[in-house]
Amino acid sequence: MKEFKIIECPRDAMQGIHEFIPTQKKIDYIQKLLSCQFDTLDCGSFVSEKAIPQMKDTKEVLKNLDLSKSKSKLLLIVANLRGAKEAAEHELISFVGYPFSISETFQLRNTNSNLNEAFSNLSEIQHECLKNNKKLVVYLSMGFGNPYGDIWNENLVLEWIEKLSSQLEIPILSLSDTIGCATKEQILSLFPQVLRNFPKVEVGAHLHVNPNNALSIIESVVESGCTRMDGAIKGFGGCPMASDSLTGNMPTEKVLDYLNSKNINHSVDMENFKKAYSLSNKIFN
Repeated sequence: MKEFKIIECPRDAMQGIHEFIPTQKKIDYIQKLLSCQFDTLDCGSFVSEKAIPQMKDTKEVLKNLDLSKSKSKLLLIVANLRGAKEAAEHELISFVGYPFSISETFQLRNTNSNLNEAFSNLSEIQHECLKNNKKLVVYLSMGFGNPYGDIWNENLVLEWIEKLSSQLEIPILSLSDTIGCATKEQILSLFPQVLRNFPKVEVGAHLHVNPNNALSIIESVVESGCTRMDGAIKGFGGCPMASDSLTGNMPTEKVLDYLNSKNINHSVDMENFKKAYSLSNKIFN
């Protein structure tokens, strides 16, 4: 198996915390994460300050990061063309992420646009990324079901990936379980189909989980052939709409434990990871 890519998501872990985390604490934490040599760090977002006040200092955080000793690449999340243009101005940024939901209800709630509008926005964002040498990462949210009663099935997922791949040439697509409803059976069915049908697309997994089923989900992702997974130390963050309050981000330490137990190659420096893990207590207390 080729090297397994781990994308650490401090942005996803922090953004839902109501009490503002001081900018210097964010800088110190992300700098420590950079020393871990994750493939990518999802480190902030350029979205409305009213919508996500915790991320209002992303620009200041970026100004104070030193990537000279890290192989990690940085990713920012945007919700519209304005955010993409802002992200494109930063040389440190390699990836721009956009949440595209196959649940129209969630797309309206998340970006205030229906699916056709979101697709049009995504086309403009992709143009901006290509113009500025950034890679666009599309998170296919509600990719395993939704709580609204909107239609979901595997064919619908594949149809949207086909459209995103063929019409917009999206290079990286991450199947996202926003509410923690994915089953092992769904993962083992859907990921191989996507990997087989779209060989030019890099396919990732951004899965929210309950700590009790995290290992089963990790096993199924690896067994499915997917070699890219998002996580957050201790599983902090996640989606407030999940029916189970324990549901959060995939705990990075559980992913690493599993990969190490199976001797699966990855880039993470485990000594520095232990230090970042300890520092997280001061950020998420």
